[in-house]
Amino acid sequence: MIERKFVMEKIKEFRIQEYIRSNLKNAGLSHIKVQKTPLGEKIVVFTSRPGLVVGRKGENIKQMTKLLKKEFELENPQIEISEVEKTGLNAAIMAEKIADYLEKFGTKKFKGIGHKIMTEVMNSGGLGVEITLSGKIPSSRAKSWRFYSGYLRKCGDASLEGVDKAYAAAQLKSGIVGIKVAIMPPDIKLPDDVKILEEKEEIVEEVKEEKNEDKKDAEEAKDDEKDKKKKVKKKKAKKGEDENKGNNVDE
Repeated sequence: MIERKFVMEKIKEFRIQEYIRSNLKNAGLSHIKVQKTPLGEKIVVFTSRPGLVVGRKGENIKQMTKLLKKEFELENPQIEISEVEKTGLNAAIMAEKIADYLEKFGTKKFKGIGHKIMTEVMNSGGLGVEITLSGKIPSSRAKSWRFYSGYLRKCGDASLEGVDKAYAAAQLKSGIVGIKVAIMPPDIKLPDDVKILEEKEEIVEEVKEEKNEDKKDAEEAKDDEKDKKKKVKKKKAKKGEDENKGNNVDE
């Protein structure tokens, strides 16, 4: 019974996310989070165009809350919007951009669109990017075109968790074109990325320098003591010579 409840909740969250995506097309949606709070359901929408999502005087959000209450029987849904800062490193936003460009300009300029998105990702700091377009491009036969640049992990834990992947579809006259985007962000931690600490070497050099300075100070102190002893001996020798001279004069 408990497992069924969890499964039903996850299915409900997925349906809410798909419903919001279908109603907010071309709004630069990245992802949607659904959280339960004591006051009600909290829905966080991550987007690159918050103005389109909010609408004039919050009309879009008001309509969305009403529709969510009716469709999914939510008691008190609260919609929050957070802006995505680095859109070039977000695979979902880039895939949606490609779909918009293909629907506007068609399949004739698909190579220019692929290279444009690829350069945008690399200029924003991505380590690697791969774009795959599959469909009737540009001829009547279905093909798959791949655009790639930089370094991208294809297997392992880094590929599953570190690489951002997204899928989208563009509806054209010739048919549906599938879009797959994979981006490797710059802050990913790779298992073979080994860094050598240089601070320890600097500390050792500082310690060595301190030891050398201590030796120099000790040697200088010894030299000062030797000079002092020499001066004392010279003074005693001069006093002895003066006494001998005085004795000779008296005689």
